[in-house]
Amino acid sequence: MKRPNIILILVDDMGWKDLGCYGSTFYETPNIDKLAKDGMSFTNAYATCPVCSPTRASILTGKYPARLNLTNYIGGNAKGKLLDSPYIDHLPLSERSVAKVLKENGYNTWHLGKWHLGQEKYYPTEHGFEINIGGCHLGLPFKGYFNPWSIPTIDDNDAPKGTYLTDYLTDKAIELIKTSSEKPFFLNMCYYSVHVPIQAKPEKIEYFRKKKEKLGLDKVYPFKLGDHFPCEHKKDLIIKRRILQSSANYAAMIASIDENVGRIVNAIEESGESENTIIFFTSDNGGLSTAEGSPTCNSPLSEGKGWMYEGGVRDPLIVKWFGKIKENSTCDTPIIFTDFYPTFLELAGIDLMPKQHQDGVSIVPLLKGEKVMYDRCLYWHYPHYGNQGGTPGSSIRKGDYKLIEFFEDNHVELYNLSNDIEESNDISSKFPEKTMELKSLLEEWRISIEARIPQKNPKY
Repeated sequence: MKRPNIILILVDDMGWKDLGCYGSTFYETPNIDKLAKDGMSFTNAYATCPVCSPTRASILTGKYPARLNLTNYIGGNAKGKLLDSPYIDHLPLSERSVAKVLKENGYNTWHLGKWHLGQEKYYPTEHGFEINIGGCHLGLPFKGYFNPWSIPTIDDNDAPKGTYLTDYLTDKAIELIKTSSEKPFFLNMCYYSVHVPIQAKPEKIEYFRKKKEKLGLDKVYPFKLGDHFPCEHKKDLIIKRRILQSSANYAAMIASIDENVGRIVNAIEESGESENTIIFFTSDNGGLSTAEGSPTCNSPLSEGKGWMYEGGVRDPLIVKWFGKIKENSTCDTPIIFTDFYPTFLELAGIDLMPKQHQDGVSIVPLLKGEKVMYDRCLYWHYPHYGNQGGTPGSSIRKGDYKLIEFFEDNHVELYNLSNDIEESNDISSKFPEKTMELKSLLEEWRISIEARIPQKNPKY
C-alpha cells in the first residue's frame, strides 16, 4: 500500500482569526473554510515562536528554538533595556530534518516558497529537499509580490512580468503534483504571503474596499495608539494597535491565499490522490497587529506577531485527510508545531526518532478522534526585541494556565486561558502557588536546554 502524500501549507504571518472558519467576518476564505469542513480544526494550536525563522526550524527538526539556539528571525538584532541575546543564523546541517528522513524512506521532497533559515549552504536542498523553488535567505520579497521578484532561487523569466508570487508558487506546486511518480511526496508549501509588503491584486482590493464601505468600516478608526516602542531603533515611534479587521489590501492578500489553497486541493482531487493525501494548513506565527502598518487584528487574542501573548503564537491549524479524519471536527487539545515531525513520521510508517524530535509528540491519535490530553507543558522562549513592540521573555502553558516572564524587570503574569483567552486578567497575585509552580517549571526547562537570557544594557 502506498504511503500517504503529506502537504504542509504554511502561510507567513496569518493570524488566528484571519479565516472565516475561525471567526473573521471581513476576510473571505471559502476554500480554507471548506478544508475545515472536510477535516479537523484545532483551537489550541501553537507556533513555537512569535516570529518566523524559529518556528520554521522547529517544524523541520522537532526541537524548540531555544534548544537549537535559533530564537529570532534571522537578521534580527535589536536592543533596549536589554542587549540582544546571541543566536545562530542558520539551520545546522547536523540536524536530520523531517524532509531528509522522508527522502531516505522513499518520499519525493519538494520545498516551495519562503525558507529564511540561512545563506546558500543551508538552503532547502542541503536539508533533504530534492526540489527548491523560492527558498533562500530572504524573509520577504523585497521587490514586492509582482514579478520581477529578484528571489535568487526563482528565475524571473519563468513567468510573465507582473505575475503574482502566490499564484506562481502554486502553479509550480501543481506541476509537481501532476507529474508525481508512484512515490509518495512531501510538499512543504511555504507562501511568502501575507508578510509585508502588503500588496494584492487591484481587483481584489477594490472588492474589499467596496465591502468595507458597505459595512461602514470606512467610518471607523481601526487603530488604538499605545506607548513608544521599547527597542532603541524604534524608540521615537508609537505602537499602533489595530482593533478591527478592515484593511482591504490585507483582505485581498488573504483572498489570494485562499484561492490558491483551493487550487492545490483541486489538483490533488484531479490527480486521484485525495484518499492518499493529508493536508496540514497553518501559519508560522500570529498576525501582524501592532507595527509595520498593523494590517490585521487578532482579537479576542491579545497582541500579535512579536509578542509573548496568545496573539503572537496561537495559530489556525486545519488538517484534512479524506475518509480518515472525521469531517467538520474540532480538537481542543493544546499542540505545538514541534509535534509535526513525529506526526509526519508516524503517518509515513517510519519509526519515531525521539532523540531528534525531542520536543514533539505525534498527534495522530488526535487526528483519529481520540480524546488525548498529553501530560506535558508547552514552552516559548523569545529573548529578543522584535519590530512589533514586544519585549524579551519566556512563557509556559500547563493545562489552562499560562505564565509569562518578562526579562526587562523579571515580573511574571499568570492567566487562565479557559475563561480569559484575552489575557486581560493577571491572576498571579491571587494564585501565588500556581504562579510559583509554573515559574519554577519554566526556569528548570530553560536550564535543561541551556536557553540564553539577555543581559542588561549598560546604557540604561
